[in-house]
Amino acid sequence: MACLVGIDFGLKRTGLSCTDPNQMIASGLNNLPTSEVLDFLKDYCQKEEIEAFVIGQPLQKDGTPSAVEIRIQDFIQELQNTFPKQRIERYDERFTSKMAVQTMLDGGLKKKQRREKGMIDQVSATLILQSYLDFKTNTTI
Repeated sequence: MACLVGIDFGLKRTGLSCTDPNQMIASGLNNLPTSEVLDFLKDYCQKEEIEAFVIGQPLQKDGTPSAVEIRIQDFIQELQNTFPKQRIERYDERFTSKMAVQTMLDGGLKKKQRREKGMIDQVSATLILQSYLDFKTNTTI
């Protein structure tokens, strides 16, 4: 098996996470300016075998797409062009930022560390990817 990469896309910053090769556990990978994500992933894919990218799908409470969805679609197109052999999956990311802050609180991170927006993006990407893994494990198709 190969790893999965989770992506919490943002207009300014993007959080990244990855799984182990057995796709059991998601871990934080990086957070960086969105303009640097594709270059980072090109380098990362040279070192690790990637099966698919799991990109957060920001939905409103009523289930309609968030305003950032247009930019995410542009990013997905670039990702497909850059990595034509890898699948791209989407997974609902509603409330992951709030859950990320709570996870950091529960983990004992100091207030200064919790204010770091990049850390929230990385934890959000990890939550998106772990939720996706849990969904796959508990769903038979």
